Amino acid sequence: MPRKTIDVLLVEDDPGDVLMTREAFEHNKVRNTLTVMADGVSALAYLRKEGEHADAPTPDLVLLDLNLPRMDGREVLQALKADERLRAIPVVVLTTSEAEEDVVRSYALHANAYVTKPVDFDAFITVVRQIDEFFVEVVRLPQH
Repeated sequence: MPRKTIDVLLVEDDPGDVLMTREAFEHNKVRNTLTVMADGVSALAYLRKEGEHADAPTPDLVLLDLNLPRMDGREVLQALKADERLRAIPVVVLTTSEAEEDVVRSYALHANAYVTKPVDFDAFITVVRQIDEFFVEVVRLPQH
C-alpha cells in the first residue's frame, strides 16, 4: 500500500532546526510537503488563509516550537485550538524545553503530543521519522 502524503506546517524560528527537519524529511525519504513559518503571527495567518496565504493548503499536521518571536507557540496553540475550523489539526509541540510547566500547559491547551528536540542530529532524525510514521502510517487524520 503506497504511503499517503500529508501537508506539514513547521513553525520554527531557528534556521538550524528548520534545516535539520528538512534533512530529516529527505533522509527518511518523507514525501510530505513541508511549509515553514518562522513566527507565531505568520503561522496563524497561514492557518487562517489570510493575505498572501489565501490559497495555502490546510496542513494535516503542525510541528510547533514554543519559543517563537512575535507570538509564542503557547499562544499559537491556544488560538489554533480555539478556532472551530482549525482545532482538529493535530499539533505536535517540538521544542527544546524540558520544563514540566511547558509540558503540562501544552497538553492543557490540547496539544496532541509534546516532544523534546534532541540535540544530536541522528536522534533528531529518529524523532522526526517516528512522528512521521505515527501520523502518516498509524493514525487516521481528518479530511479537510
